Amino acid sequence: MLSLNLPPCGIKIINREGKKKIFDVLRRRYVALTLEEWVRQHFIHFLIDHKGYPSSFTANEVMIKLNGTTKRCDTVVYSSDFTPRMIIEYKSPECTVSQAVFDQIMRYNFVLKVDYLVVSNGIDHFCCQIDYARNTYHFLPDVPCYKEL
Repeated sequence: MLSLNLPPCGIKIINREGKKKIFDVLRRRYVALTLEEWVRQHFIHFLIDHKGYPSSFTANEVMIKLNGTTKRCDTVVYSSDFTPRMIIEYKSPECTVSQAVFDQIMRYNFVLKVDYLVVSNGIDHFCCQIDYARNTYHFLPDVPCYKEL
């Protein structure tokens, strides 16, 4: 798999029925190994191991209802009272992080109303903090530690 701009971590990969699977530490099961999943698992390990995010307050593939359709947020981080605080959207390393990706995550935020939006393709990572009082946002130099949320 491709090298990412994230710290190395202990990723478990198996071959099952001729297909590679990667262990999802949050869902506690093996899932299909795609480039996007490769990025997700590395980023989740980065959050847990380096930024202090509790796995118990972090969930993958969170379903939401948006305009009458069901969508899935790649990862949602919650506060200790289970209020959504951050949405994370992953793309494969080959995918350029574009305005369309931010539009997608902003639509999800119409439902969850979080304070932080993160987009990563494993190479480039963008984190912005929403300022609801001023109806704007600003980009942060790094993903904040969990205790800073």
